[in-house]
Amino acid sequence: MLTGSKSTFKVRQMETDIKERLLSQSGMNARGRDVFELRCLPGECVLHRAVMVRKKLTAGEGRGWLSGTLFCTHFRVAFVPQDAPKGDDDADPILLGDHDVALASIEKVVVVGPNRTKLVTANSSLKFTPEELVLYCRDLRVVCFLFDRLTPDPQVIEITHAIAKTYQPLKAGSVLAFQNAALGSVEMKQFLSNRRRDAHMNWHESAADWQRELERCGATGWRVSSVNDRFEMSTSLPRFIVVPQKVLDTELKKSFAHFNDGRIPRWCWRHPRGSDLLRMAGFQNNIYHEKDDIRNLELILFGCRSSLCVVVELGEDLPSAADIQLAHGRLRALCLGDISTSVTVPDDKWLSTLEATHWLDYTRWCLKKASEVACLLRGGHMTVALQEAEDRDLSCVVSSLVQVMCDPHCRTRRGFQSLVQKEWVTAGHRFYSRGNYHRDNDKEEAPVFLLFLDCAWQLWSQYPSRFQLSDDFLLALHDSAHLPLFSSFLANSQRERCRRSQNQGQCYTPVNGWRDPLHTDGAPEPPDPPLPPVWDWSLQYGERRRAGFTQPVPPAPAPRPALNGNLNADLDANRPSDASPGSVFLLSRGVFSCPANLLPWRGGVGGGISGVYRKSHRRAPSSESVPGLERLLRARSLAEARSGPPSRPVPDPYEPLLPLLVGPCVGLWKECYHRGALHPQAFSHPLSANHRHPVELLAREVQRLQEQLDRARPPSSPAAETAEPRPAPFADLNHNANNGTFLYPRRPPATRQLQSGQKQGNLVVCPPPPPGFFCKYLAGRGRRPTMHLEPSLTHFLHESWRLFFFFF
Repeated sequence: MLTGSKSTFKVRQMETDIKERLLSQSGMNARGRDVFELRCLPGECVLHRAVMVRKKLTAGEGRGWLSGTLFCTHFRVAFVPQDAPKGDDDADPILLGDHDVALASIEKVVVVGPNRTKLVTANSSLKFTPEELVLYCRDLRVVCFLFDRLTPDPQVIEITHAIAKTYQPLKAGSVLAFQNAALGSVEMKQFLSNRRRDAHMNWHESAADWQRELERCGATGWRVSSVNDRFEMSTSLPRFIVVPQKVLDTELKKSFAHFNDGRIPRWCWRHPRGSDLLRMAGFQNNIYHEKDDIRNLELILFGCRSSLCVVVELGEDLPSAADIQLAHGRLRALCLGDISTSVTVPDDKWLSTLEATHWLDYTRWCLKKASEVACLLRGGHMTVALQEAEDRDLSCVVSSLVQVMCDPHCRTRRGFQSLVQKEWVTAGHRFYSRGNYHRDNDKEEAPVFLLFLDCAWQLWSQYPSRFQLSDDFLLALHDSAHLPLFSSFLANSQRERCRRSQNQGQCYTPVNGWRDPLHTDGAPEPPDPPLPPVWDWSLQYGERRRAGFTQPVPPAPAPRPALNGNLNADLDANRPSDASPGSVFLLSRGVFSCPANLLPWRGGVGGGISGVYRKSHRRAPSSESVPGLERLLRARSLAEARSGPPSRPVPDPYEPLLPLLVGPCVGLWKECYHRGALHPQAFSHPLSANHRHPVELLAREVQRLQEQLDRARPPSSPAAETAEPRPAPFADLNHNANNGTFLYPRRPPATRQLQSGQKQGNLVVCPPPPPGFFCKYLAGRGRRPTMHLEPSLTHFLHESWRLFFFFF
C-alpha cells in the first residue's frame, strides 16, 4: 500500500474489496472480541496498528510515558498498554477505554518530525517519517503518541494517514457513518435494545414523571397538561407541561399564539417558601389580545395564590450565543495552543489574555443573575418568570443554576441528571445545532451547555461539601457532550428526538395536525433502536471511573413539615401588604422597574387593552415607582437580621448557595481546560521512562526540604514528645552527658535587676539579645522559628548570646 521513495510516502485510498473483507471479518459475539489484544466492539474492525508506541500521560494520569500498541479502527483510536490486564469475556462492552479517543471528537491531527511539524489532512503527503503524533480533540484534550525508533516506518505512515482519512471523511453524513461504526452492528443493536434505563431517575418524559416532580416540590395548585401531546401547539416544547389548575386545556390553547414559537409561561420549580419559577419566551408582535386570553395569561403568570410577579429579562444582562462561541474559541486557543503554528502566549501575558477571552466574565454574569433570582424566590409568595426571546439558551442556564443553588436534591448525581433532563433535554435546548456535530453550521454553534457546566463547577469549587456529585462527574458530562452517540445531544427538541428514535416522519394537515404516515405496503418497517442516553454511564466508563462520580456528604437536616406545599409556617407575615393585587415588575440590569408596556395587554391608555404590542422593554430611570417591592424585600431582610441565629437552631437546607464573584473567586476549570496543555519537553525523545518535567523536579526538591524541616521541628505537645525522641544536638549543651559535669560554670541568678553593661563586682551584665537573633540562628540551622521553645534550647540560645557578647 506504500509507494514512493524511502523518504517520501503517499498512501492511496483503500480499495473497496479490502474494506468489505475487513468488515466481513467482524466477530459474531455480542460481547465483543479480541483483535491483537484490543477489545473490539461487535462489528468493529481494525484498519491499522503500530507497535512499540509510547503515550504521554497527563498530570491527572501521573505523567511520564506508557508503552503499548496503537490501533486505528473505523470508530476510534485505541491504545493498549503492554501490561494491561485482560478483560472479562462476559463483561458488557464499553465504547471507549481509558486511553481511547473517538474519531468524531478529533479536531486536528499534527505530526512532529526532525525539526518540523505538519498538519495532516486526508490529502496530505508526508516527506518525512513522523516521530510523534498529536491529536487535538474537541473536548480540550491533547493526546500525544511517540513512535519508538524500532517502530516500522510503514506502520507509522499507514496509521497516521488512516487516522487523518477516517476522522475527517470527504463525504456528507459523517455523523451517521460514525454512529453506524459504533452501534450499527446487529449484535450491538440487540444489546442496546435490551438495556434498561435508571428507574431511580426522573426522566420527565411522561405525565407520571412530571406528577412525581410536583409531589417532590410540594407544588399544589398546579397540574400536568397534555395539550401539546402531539406537538401541535409548539414543536419545541415537551409533550407535557405544568400549568395552573384553574386553566383548562381548551382555554390554554389560545395562549400559545401570544408567544414566540408558542413557548408559553410554564412551571419549572417551586421554592419551599412558596415562590414558583417560570420560563417563557418573548411576546409575539401584532397580536390582538381578547379578554379571555388576558385572563388566562394572567392566571398563568401569577400562578396559584400569588399576587406578585417579577419578570426577569435575560437578554440585556447576559451574553448572546455568538459572544459565548467567540469567548470559548479564544479560550480553546489559549489553553490548547498549537504546535503546528508555533504560536504560544508568553507567561507574563497569559492571565491578561485569559481575561480578554471574557469567558470568566460570562460565567460570572450567569452566576450573578442566578443569585438574584434565588434571592427573589427566597422571599416567598411570588412568581418569578424568566423571559428570553426564544427561551432555549440562557433561560436553561439560569433556571438550572437557581435550582442547583436552592435545592439539595439537584446537587446529587441523579438529581443533577434529572435537572438537565428537565431544563435542557425535554425543554427544547438546541443541542444538535449548538453542538454543530456535522461541522457545517458555524453560525448556530455555541457551547451554552458547556457554559452551564462551568458555572456548576464554580459552585462546586466554592461549596464542595454541599455536593454529592464530584467534579469528575461534571468532567465526564463535558466530554460526553462532544461525542455524537447519545440521544440526549442529537436533537433540538423532544419532537425531533421522538421522530429519530422511531425512524419515521410525520405529516401535517390543517384538520388532523401532526400524524404518522400510513404504510400502504402492509406492515411498517421496523424502527431502528434508539441511541443510548448520555446517562448510561456503564456503557461509557468502567466501574473504577464511575465510582469517582460521587462523594460522601453529611446528611442534610430534615426540613420542617410541609404545610400546603410550603415549609414556611408563617406565610401571612411575608405577604406584600402594600403591593396591589396583580402587580408585575421587571428586573433588568439589577434594577426593579414597572414599565407600562411590560405586558402587551396593559400598554393602552389608562391601563386598557392594547390591540398591537409595541416592543419597548426599557427600564425605568429609577426605582422610585416600585416602593412596595423594595420595602417588602428590605422588611424581610431586617426581620431575618433581628431574629438572628438563635431563632433558627436548625440550618435551612434550602438556603441558596450564593457564590463569591469578585476577583479570583471565579477561577479557571483547570481539570478541564489545562489537562491537554503540552510542554516543550513533550516533543523530544525522553532519555528514560522516568524522565520528569523540570517543574516537577523542583516541586520534589521543595517537598524534600519541607520534610527535613518537619523532622527538625521540635515537638509541640507531650504526645508528640513521647512519639518522637528529642534530637541530641538540641539537649542541654552545657551539660556533659558522660560524667555529669558542666562545661563551664553556671551563672548564678541575679538578686536585683541591673542595666545593660553595669558592673556587679567583677562581672558585667549582658544586655538582652536583639529581636531577630534567635530567628536568624534557627533559620541558619534549618529550623523553623517558633514562639514556644523548650527550656534547654532557650538556655542554649541565651548562653550563646552571652558568649557572643563577651568575646566579640
